Amino acid sequence: MASLHPTTAMLAHRHSPAPSVSASSLSWSASIAVSRIPPAPGLALHPPVPPPASGNRQSPVVCAAWTRRSRGEAEQRPNRKSWKQRTDMYMRPFLLNVFFSKRFVHAKVMHRGTSKVIAVATTNAKDLRLTLPSLVDDNACRTIGRLIAERSMDADVFALAYEPKKNERIEGKLGIVIDTIKEHGIIFV
Repeated sequence: MASLHPTTAMLAHRHSPAPSVSASSLSWSASIAVSRIPPAPGLALHPPVPPPASGNRQSPVVCAAWTRRSRGEAEQRPNRKSWKQRTDMYMRPFLLNVFFSKRFVHAKVMHRGTSKVIAVATTNAKDLRLTLPSLVDDNACRTIGRLIAERSMDADVFALAYEPKKNERIEGKLGIVIDTIKEHGIIFV
């Protein structure tokens, strides 16, 4: 009984408490107790793997958890659109376009997905050109807003979207057109 096999002599150490984890090692692999029992001769199939050092990105554990796209992947698909850019066409399909020239006011409602024009109104139309005293004043903008609202409702479109251009404010003539469309029952989303 005096001579014990080396593996049975190590069993007493196996039931000792696990080594404490220091506060600086926060990886999950640092909390695993390292086995102190040496393998039986001839049974070691793989060389022992040293525990990963903290802050080392070359260890397989950290690489598996690293989910950020590399620069090479980002260069392969540089023009990937955002979620809003991909879904906005379906969430707000009808878009209002308003254009003011020196002589006329033009407005149209388009479907984004198919680029079909749903409703058009312009002060350059023959009936408006002959009846309106001025083709670019506030009264002309109210008339264009009313016509766009009526023609959109005739086409069963009751919700529009307007995307202002960069540094464009919704005021003045543009504000009059949009407010008139709202007054005649069209919802802006």
